[in-house]
Amino acid sequence: MDLTSSSGGGGDPRQIEETKPLLGGDVPAPEGTKMGAVPCRRALLLCNGMRYKLLQEGDIQVCVIRHPRTFLSKILTSKFLRRWEPHHLTLADNSLASATPTGYMENSVSYSAIEDVQLLSWENAPKYCLQLTVPGGTVLLQAANSYLRDQWFHSLQWKKKIYKYKKVLSNPSRWEVVLKEIRTLVDMALTSPLQDDSINQAPLEIVSKLLSEAIAPLLENNHPPPDLCEFFCKHCRERPRSMVVIEVFTPVVQRILKHNMDFGKCPRLRLFTQEYILALNELNAGMEVVKKFIQSMHGPTGHCPHPRVLPNLVAVCLAAIYSCYEEFINSRDNSPSLKEIRNGCQQPCDRKPTLPLRLLHPSPDLVSQEATLSEARLKSVVVASSEIHVEVEHTSTVKPALTASAGNDSEPNLIDCLMVSPACSTMSIELGPQADRTLGCYVEILKLLSDYDDWRPSLASLLQPIPFPKEALAHEKFTKELKYVIQRFAEDPRQEVHSCLLSVRAGKDGWFQLYSPGGVACDDDGELFASMVHILMGSCYKTKKFLLSLAENKLGPCMLLALRGNQTMVEILCLMLEYNIIDNNDTQLQIISTLESTGVGKRMYEQLCDRQRELKELQRKGGPTRLTLPSKSTDADLARLLSSGSFGNLENLSLAFTNVTSACAEHLIKLPSLKQLNLWSTQFGDAGLRLLSEHLTMLQVLNLCETPVTDAGLLALSSMKSLCSLNMNSTKLSADTYEDLKAKLPNLKEVDVRYTEAW
Repeated sequence: MDLTSSSGGGGDPRQIEETKPLLGGDVPAPEGTKMGAVPCRRALLLCNGMRYKLLQEGDIQVCVIRHPRTFLSKILTSKFLRRWEPHHLTLADNSLASATPTGYMENSVSYSAIEDVQLLSWENAPKYCLQLTVPGGTVLLQAANSYLRDQWFHSLQWKKKIYKYKKVLSNPSRWEVVLKEIRTLVDMALTSPLQDDSINQAPLEIVSKLLSEAIAPLLENNHPPPDLCEFFCKHCRERPRSMVVIEVFTPVVQRILKHNMDFGKCPRLRLFTQEYILALNELNAGMEVVKKFIQSMHGPTGHCPHPRVLPNLVAVCLAAIYSCYEEFINSRDNSPSLKEIRNGCQQPCDRKPTLPLRLLHPSPDLVSQEATLSEARLKSVVVASSEIHVEVEHTSTVKPALTASAGNDSEPNLIDCLMVSPACSTMSIELGPQADRTLGCYVEILKLLSDYDDWRPSLASLLQPIPFPKEALAHEKFTKELKYVIQRFAEDPRQEVHSCLLSVRAGKDGWFQLYSPGGVACDDDGELFASMVHILMGSCYKTKKFLLSLAENKLGPCMLLALRGNQTMVEILCLMLEYNIIDNNDTQLQIISTLESTGVGKRMYEQLCDRQRELKELQRKGGPTRLTLPSKSTDADLARLLSSGSFGNLENLSLAFTNVTSACAEHLIKLPSLKQLNLWSTQFGDAGLRLLSEHLTMLQVLNLCETPVTDAGLLALSSMKSLCSLNMNSTKLSADTYEDLKAKLPNLKEVDVRYTEAW
């Protein structure tokens, strides 16, 4: 540094006192003033709670003095100090340098050459100055104010110390010294008043380099201990893009997946593996990197040589998916249960009281069959698995007379056979951004695992007990993504794979039930269900026992899909008739009508009749008296069914929980014997109601509960003089229209107007 230049051309003069040069060449010190350096009291600075951003560069006044240390105080009191120079200084990794390397800062000042950094103050004239002690001299830095001075002070101290630690730890000699230095480095990062991401990242970078050079060889043949696993997890979370993750952690995780026998003995190994995979997903290529990692674990051949890889990967996936719903699981007592979810409850406070299908003041002579529908609906089982066992059960005060079935027929009720739970909204689960990324990553891994033929049997066996929390099964995004895995199981011709779609033991639902229409995971009107049934029927499950289970639980979906031309379902319905699975005559007649509604069904039914003449005799006696369409049926399904056979004897028709609209009214008016019509929870509106009132004048029981009808359509019912029971629960009925209907319908004895204006 140049210390011989003249004092002419001094520093930039300022008008404000705090920005004036600290010492001018022609300004004498006050008489009797004592000057000297005052060491920094860092503890006091930390107590004031001030926080600073780490400086990388900035403008400051510089003065350099060459002197022996013993003469420092004399030089500071001298009237002939050199001039102050303005410089734009940069705090590089190794040194303090100027953007204009001239004058005092012609050469950069290495951090290794700085012996000490102190704050300076003069009695009676405090200024904002720093003193950097270097061999053979002093560098003085003057800031514009006290905050900027302190910011320079802490930034210089940090740069100096981090340079020292990097140098010491890059060439470790004794490990006890290295450990001590690492602890000091971490303490310094935690107590520094500087606020910057690099403050916490710097120790991780240094330790990461140390790991890659010193510890990596040891981990190639040994699992990391729990404490080291915890540190690795933190590194993956805070520095997922660090090369240490790829270069150091990859062989460690590969060894864990290949050789670990029980994550239960060391759960931190599993957590480390989980965080490592998430770190891979944070790279630019994201899932492509994860996919390549899975491929490397499987190996290039068609059969993975390491039998522990798949179960270990599945264990990591299950733990990660469980952690995504941990918040919901912990608050399970306060969150809606699956029972409430399947009943359509989003939030408990927003839920209306349950609306069972029943009329006030019931009369057994008029509504006994309607009550049977209600009773069957209330008892329908929705979900039952190893993780879930939920039933839809409304609290109801239905009188015994109302719940009595029509007549004393001991045959299975038609509605019991056909009714499936209506489509209900899933739980309103909103995962946080991190949980959502975690879920997406690990469901994608399960999908990747299911693509390997040699892994698929074991994967199906591991997932057969449905090892997911019920919150996950109620989450639409999860079940929609997992559907790919179940589809792969359903497409696999090997019995050890597709048999895992069924439950582990009797009485517990499996994937077959959860993804079938009415199950909590179904979102496709039965496409996956049809493929599952097809593969199961093509193997050893083509038995009377399996058909009986379908008839008891899934007859409605089977009939709906057969009505839409699905050949597998047509074959199933024919087998049910051939094996005498169905005893109820009305149900048999509805199956026959369903078969005759499509070309393939009609052909297979004719072949069946050639083998069993009694079926034709049954059909010759007339059509069914009672008919129930499965949920999710449409106007087109109803039209196809009613056009396929004789329904002149039909007296009771239930379209509850279907997707029919007013357009189906033109088919309903062609049923001459119809006396009871159930339109509960459909989109049947005013236009259809007006058409019914003109033609079905003999109708006695009508259920419009939870339909979009208004006064405009309800007023037309005044012409249906035979109406005895009318359910307008949860419609847009007004009090005036209700009074008008009561006056014009003399036979109306039972009526339900709850949750309307007339209530």
